[in-house]
Amino acid sequence: MRTEIRLVEGYSPGVIGRIAEMHAVYYAREWGLGAFLEAKIAREAAGFIDRYDPDTDLLLLALSNEAIAGSIIVDLNDPASSDVDGGDCGAHIRWFILDDAIRGTGVGRQMMQRAVAHIDRFAGGKAWLTTFAGLDAARRLYEDFGFRLADERQDNTWGDPVHEQLYLRG
Repeated sequence: MRTEIRLVEGYSPGVIGRIAEMHAVYYAREWGLGAFLEAKIAREAAGFIDRYDPDTDLLLLALSNEAIAGSIIVDLNDPASSDVDGGDCGAHIRWFILDDAIRGTGVGRQMMQRAVAHIDRFAGGKAWLTTFAGLDAARRLYEDFGFRLADERQDNTWGDPVHEQLYLRG
């Protein structure tokens, strides 16, 4: 059976759980991160959905045969943005992940293109995201879209010590 992948904007039932699940599975397998990370993502994703404004925020999903197989969020109303880079850092890119089955298909690049177009339109090109050292394919993609590493430090934000990185754009 041919896998059809479509990109769709907006809330879809199960999105909070699926975003948390994709992150939990990937980061447990690849980085040994556990329940702390999954719970953190579920809490923060639920908080985003509570304040989600479809007129300004972007909730972009990749559907593979109608199942959620990827996500990227452009959060223009994240309260944490006031604490980053003097508070004038723009939109927050969050929960960018693809299911194993669609990695390497170009879908991630398409999703990032849509996210950056949204950032250009609604945040004057300014955006930020956090990740950690070692996620080299993601880092290259971020850099391809104009993000630059602004800070790196040892942190427990992900549940275990990692070299957390802050990337800024614009």
